Amino acid sequence: MSGFKTITGRCYCGAVRLMADAQPDMVSYCHCSDCRRVSGAPVSAFAAFREAVLRFEPTPGPPVSHAPGVTRWFCRDCGSPLAATYDYLPGQIYVPLGLIDQSAELPPSLHSHATSRLPWLHLADQLPRAEHSARDTLQNG
Repeated sequence: MSGFKTITGRCYCGAVRLMADAQPDMVSYCHCSDCRRVSGAPVSAFAAFREAVLRFEPTPGPPVSHAPGVTRWFCRDCGSPLAATYDYLPGQIYVPLGLIDQSAELPPSLHSHATSRLPWLHLADQLPRAEHSARDTLQNG
């Protein structure tokens, strides 16, 4: 890809930095209750990268798993959520869009778990809405 620049980002305190050597495979909103609780926001947005192109410096703390098939990493210092992996989407890692320095250039392309959207939250876009997981789109994207 000509003109590609490494994607960069960091946690809130700056103790952990991220670098990606490729564009994300997909950027999406997630309305599920787990993502709301982890982020503290009414909706989350994530960039999905192939694990092979993403690195963290220093390596994040130990993984945490509070839900079957989901592994998350957090900054040891400030607690920022850094990434998540899902057993049903092997080889992909999800980074909260707010950590990425170039987030303004990475608009989401769909909504996942749209049936879990908070009733008072209205996002005026025409993006596709998956009732549950956007698994098919992510696996075939």
